[in-house]
Amino acid sequence: MDLRLGAHYDELRERVREFARANWPLRGAEAELPRREQEILFRRRAIEAGLLARTVPRAYGGAEVPTDPIAEAVIRQELDAAGAPHRASPQGTHMLVPTLLEEGSEAQKRHYIPPTLVGEIYWCQGYSEPGAGSDLASLQSRAVAHGDHFVITGQKIWTSNAFEADMMFGLFRTEADEPRSGGLSYLLVDMKSPGIDVRPLRQMNGGEEFCEVFFDEVRVPIENLVGRRGEGWKVSKATLKHERMLIGDASYARIHFQNLLDLARRVRHGGRPAIEDPGIRRRLAELEGWIACQVHASQRILSAVARNEDLEVLPDMLMAKLNSTNVFQRMTRMALDLLGEEALTEPSPDETGMAVGTPTPGRWVSQAMVAIGTAIAGGTSNIQRNIIGERVLGLPRDPRPPGSAGGART
Repeated sequence: MDLRLGAHYDELRERVREFARANWPLRGAEAELPRREQEILFRRRAIEAGLLARTVPRAYGGAEVPTDPIAEAVIRQELDAAGAPHRASPQGTHMLVPTLLEEGSEAQKRHYIPPTLVGEIYWCQGYSEPGAGSDLASLQSRAVAHGDHFVITGQKIWTSNAFEADMMFGLFRTEADEPRSGGLSYLLVDMKSPGIDVRPLRQMNGGEEFCEVFFDEVRVPIENLVGRRGEGWKVSKATLKHERMLIGDASYARIHFQNLLDLARRVRHGGRPAIEDPGIRRRLAELEGWIACQVHASQRILSAVARNEDLEVLPDMLMAKLNSTNVFQRMTRMALDLLGEEALTEPSPDETGMAVGTPTPGRWVSQAMVAIGTAIAGGTSNIQRNIIGERVLGLPRDPRPPGSAGGART
């Protein structure tokens, strides 16, 4: 079996390497700019070179080149290897931007997409509430129309990076008389608006990426409504589709697996590098096989979505997200096994969070804790299994308690 991609992609890979060497890290006076400005400048140049925002039209700040999932994968691999900051706010670039391209108004596309692509606007997602997680349709935060504004009152929870976000996209109940998902609207909220209170939640790894967000009569312009009023559930499905694709993407898995290989080469078991142990090598080989499946599944999904064949690969999307969660958890468990006593290391503030960094013992411990949370993000793993079983495989529904609405974040 020949798994080489071919001369075209070999040439692309070399072009990306040359671009990264020439443009990151920045040099001269540009290297004195604040870190965020440096990252924005790099992304803007990468878009101009056709390496980022490839499928986004030029009118909205993108590169507008033909869809090619394999090229996308090659570019991500090389920019990751170079340590280049090609990822802006994932909630913005990978969830909101494709949603606006599908459901947003022309004014919303032109106003929000270009600065989001380069990282001038950071976004957070306002979905979950204290009483509405997997059963998202039961959310209670209200947005009441008053003239040319909505007025929001309520609370969101588990809002990733809300403390640093400039904007939120979220679901709010605008139709009080409509049941469940029928009365929701999808709104874009300026996080600097009066009446918003963001309170970070300390996680077990010491980080504070998740937040509670409280809304006390927050005014949001009517033009920040995405899609039709009361049809936010329809718009949110577009976002959730892309969220699952983001979680199911293999880019982070590749990085973590390479770090795991490095760890297995560094630590010693029985007086020799752990990677020389047959049992360790077998576990690594199994993980690499699962990651290869994830890589090819992601490329198949992206190809189908580009052909507007979303429904044909919906089962694949569900499986990719579930597989990604499982593989991440297996990798971090193996890392803790390799670390032995070092797995008792408490993560420092610099080692917490979702970002991939130097694979120190503390960061592996932090990532193992984060891996537990990935079974909740984007729809819990058990809910995913129910959806796959009931809607894809046609299995009988799980028993529901009497009077239960039986809804799910789908």
